[in-house]
Amino acid sequence: MHMEYSIPGNSALIMIDVQQAWNDPSWGRRNNPDAENVMSDALELWRENSLPVIHVRHDSRNPESLLKAGKPGFEFKPEAMPVDGEPVIVKHVNSGFIGTDLEERLRAQGIHDLFFAGITTDHCVSTTVRMAANLGFNVFVIEDACVTFDRKDLKGKTIKAEDVQSVSLASLHGEFATVLSFQDLSARTRS
Repeated sequence: MHMEYSIPGNSALIMIDVQQAWNDPSWGRRNNPDAENVMSDALELWRENSLPVIHVRHDSRNPESLLKAGKPGFEFKPEAMPVDGEPVIVKHVNSGFIGTDLEERLRAQGIHDLFFAGITTDHCVSTTVRMAANLGFNVFVIEDACVTFDRKDLKGKTIKAEDVQSVSLASLHGEFATVLSFQDLSARTRS
């Protein structure tokens, strides 16, 4: 069923590191297997409403990294492929604001509301979200359009990706961002 949505003005969708490298089994077990489909739905919603979409991708400084420019993992996943007119920002650290013109682009377009999706929730998504809030933007995280992986704690115990996701989003919500699902967003923006 197709529905029409109207997202508040001055809203950009920021896609963080939706790159092929994350498909590599070396990262381990991940949560949210449907995230890329939700990312695709969010992109479609923004594009249908002619609202800005900005893609951020990681280019690791480590020449061996799967996320290094020139390697297959550097390429975007098909569900989040940029289209003509959508800027692609290349970053070398966790934050999409460090060493890039992301803030300047947003300010030049008068964009105040930022909606985030991407990989990984607890690293580059969280770091960019926290910085966006500190820079004074009104920030939202689309929880079901974010992904992370199992992590090891300092004693070597595995923390499940679902728990990493839950704690990461809880730490952001109410302090740095409003965390919502894509359905929540759709319900709030339906005309």
